[in-house]
Amino acid sequence: MNEVPPSPRGGEGKPLLVIAGPTASGKTALAIEIAGRLNAEIISADSQQVYRHFDIGTAKPSAAELAAIPHHLISIADPLEDFSAARFGKLADAAIADIQSRGKRVVVVGGTGLYLRVLLHGVMPGPSRDEALRAELEAFADREGNEALHARLAKVDPVTAAKHPVQDRLRVIRALEIHQLTGKPASEHRDEHAFAADRYEYRLFVLNPPREKVYEAINLRTRKMYEAGLLDETRALVAKGYREAAPMRAVGYLQALQVLDGTLTKHKALEDTAQATRHYAKRQWTWFKKEKGAVLAAPENALEQILSGA
Repeated sequence: MNEVPPSPRGGEGKPLLVIAGPTASGKTALAIEIAGRLNAEIISADSQQVYRHFDIGTAKPSAAELAAIPHHLISIADPLEDFSAARFGKLADAAIADIQSRGKRVVVVGGTGLYLRVLLHGVMPGPSRDEALRAELEAFADREGNEALHARLAKVDPVTAAKHPVQDRLRVIRALEIHQLTGKPASEHRDEHAFAADRYEYRLFVLNPPREKVYEAINLRTRKMYEAGLLDETRALVAKGYREAAPMRAVGYLQALQVLDGTLTKHKALEDTAQATRHYAKRQWTWFKKEKGAVLAAPENALEQILSGA
């Protein structure tokens, strides 16, 4: 079983301010504004922004935004290295200790629910790797294809299957491994873990704009990514040897790679990227609204609401 890291609570310090919500809901700009007012630094909780070189497609903060407020855990990992939620938690703990030792507040912002859950409640207890079982599942995927592997997960854990694309063999296998070893879907383990003991005192605010506004913002941001050079960035990443890197399987890069391969038109790539991102935003809404202590914040009132609860 994975051990839950010991709680770092205790001692002086004000609660962490955590800003979550669906992609393209305005989290970055809001976090920068709040950090500026509270003499705080920002910790990013985004599973794609941790990777170096993958910039446009991950919607990293701009150079001006990064210069305005110190940010942590952005562009810290090589795209080919294994980066887990557990590793994020350890690095975030170190960043929080450093920030607080200098007498500053901590603002955590991001849309990766698992990263936030690990930070606030620890690593989800689960079975250790079973190499024989993994080899069996790998062989099945090699023989029958990733689609068949994904369909197998969908039968026993449709919630987790909906979270991971067919191409994400690593996470699909891990979910099947958890189910086979425990007899319980990984999604149930996650739901139970959401209410584990707190590792930090925190205030969790979930941005909750009208759904149609988020969808409009997603469509606009997708177009801007292509205008900003997403295809050129993807081409350069392939040339650097990152074609098989984990972030290349993320929405945006996956479609851009298909354009470069000639299997998808640019127009269809724009449509598919926006649609997949909208589906991801729906899953984020569902996840964050279930989180312990979540306070919904309308964008027009979020600044005042968060500052008053700080």
